[in-house]
Amino acid sequence: MAVAAVCLGCRCCVAGALLCLDAGLPGLLRGLWGLMLLLSVAVYGSHAPLLTLCKVDGTIPFSSSSVVVLVELTKLVLSLFFLLTWDRQLLGVAVSWHHVVPFALSALLYAANNNLVVHMQLFMDPSTYQVLSNLKIVSTALLYSLFLRQRLCMRKWLALFLLMAAGVSYSLGGLQDPQDSSSPSRMQLHITLVGLLLISVYCLISGLSAVYTEAILKTQALPLSLQNLFLYFFGVLLNLIGHFWSSTERGFLEGFSSWVLVIVVSQALNGLIMSVVMKHSSNITRLFVISCSILVNAVLSVMLFNLQLTLLFFVAVLCIGLAVHLYYGVT
Repeated sequence: MAVAAVCLGCRCCVAGALLCLDAGLPGLLRGLWGLMLLLSVAVYGSHAPLLTLCKVDGTIPFSSSSVVVLVELTKLVLSLFFLLTWDRQLLGVAVSWHHVVPFALSALLYAANNNLVVHMQLFMDPSTYQVLSNLKIVSTALLYSLFLRQRLCMRKWLALFLLMAAGVSYSLGGLQDPQDSSSPSRMQLHITLVGLLLISVYCLISGLSAVYTEAILKTQALPLSLQNLFLYFFGVLLNLIGHFWSSTERGFLEGFSSWVLVIVVSQALNGLIMSVVMKHSSNITRLFVISCSILVNAVLSVMLFNLQLTLLFFVAVLCIGLAVHLYYGVT
């Protein structure tokens, strides 16, 4: 009963938050836009639970770099499919290397960030990473305001800081295992000086890659599917190089299961959705989508793993609700 109530409350909160993002669109497009954003929230929120379902004896049995390569390859194939089916009349558009090269830097930034996530956790515990990685909300907003010249008023800055507070609150202990005697209040965070430097670089690159990609997508007069084709071509190339550079004796598809395939497909679809968001909306919308995914993550964790919600979860939900109200003027 409690889980059902939480599910209903979370769905209403997510739907209400996302529908306010597209208030200026016509009826049908507004519905499609809202549906697309809800799907993105579901994918973001289900990623961690899906990874847990993939574990064998408590460990991930597959190569994370293999998954990244397959996700990029799936996005590349889907982009080509959309280009050939929806934008075929634009295939004759003039394209020069000036259009293509910028996406190499974008793919390089994303690849660097993916590798940083792995390596920097050698210098901090997972809880510290979860808490401090929320700083990328502020770094993205700062770079968005600076490079895209989008001035944000004090009210909107407060909303973004509330989003960061929601992420920190949830990371500190929004969920708890009832069989675990330790409580969120006793959580001890650990990070080295090198870890602090790496998490700072990670948040900077995370914001820079997102804002830079948004700038390219919006300034080029090319169909999005063609832009995605350029971006994911470099994504596949760079991640393949990274995979074989750091590969072990484990096979490329070793340890894969049906859950891994679900992750690959869902992450690929979400990547394409985020490109639409950055092309036609902004990275701020993306930040709200990611924050709302906390609600989906919590519901799935309660239903699948019998975890319990704590006071910090409800603090996070309150912060998200206030942030939506402040930024988008929800009444």
